[in-house]
Amino acid sequence: MTPDVGAQMRKGVVEYCVLGLLARGPMYGWELAERLSSEGLIASIGTLYPLLSRLRQSGWVRTFEQPSATGPVRRYYELTTEGAAQLEGFRRSWAPFARSVVALTAEGTS
Repeated sequence: MTPDVGAQMRKGVVEYCVLGLLARGPMYGWELAERLSSEGLIASIGTLYPLLSRLRQSGWVRTFEQPSATGPVRRYYELTTEGAAQLEGFRRSWAPFARSVVALTAEGTS
């Protein structure tokens, strides 16, 4: 097994995890990074901002700024209608895909 299998799997799903978090409500970058890194989905906040930029350019998320009571103005990210549609498509595809992978890679399967 190559050492980067986990990294490749994370890379394929992390943007949909971001969309899933944003489906719960707007979040600022640091908040997203903490949630994703605590689950082992990103290594650092530095890997998140290029992803957020791509999601923004694709029209899946938009940003707005809001004052913070504890510091500078924060940039929040929120899901767009197009992003919600992309997330729904992912949700419909993920469960059957995961079941197939488990079935094909389970021990004792020949």
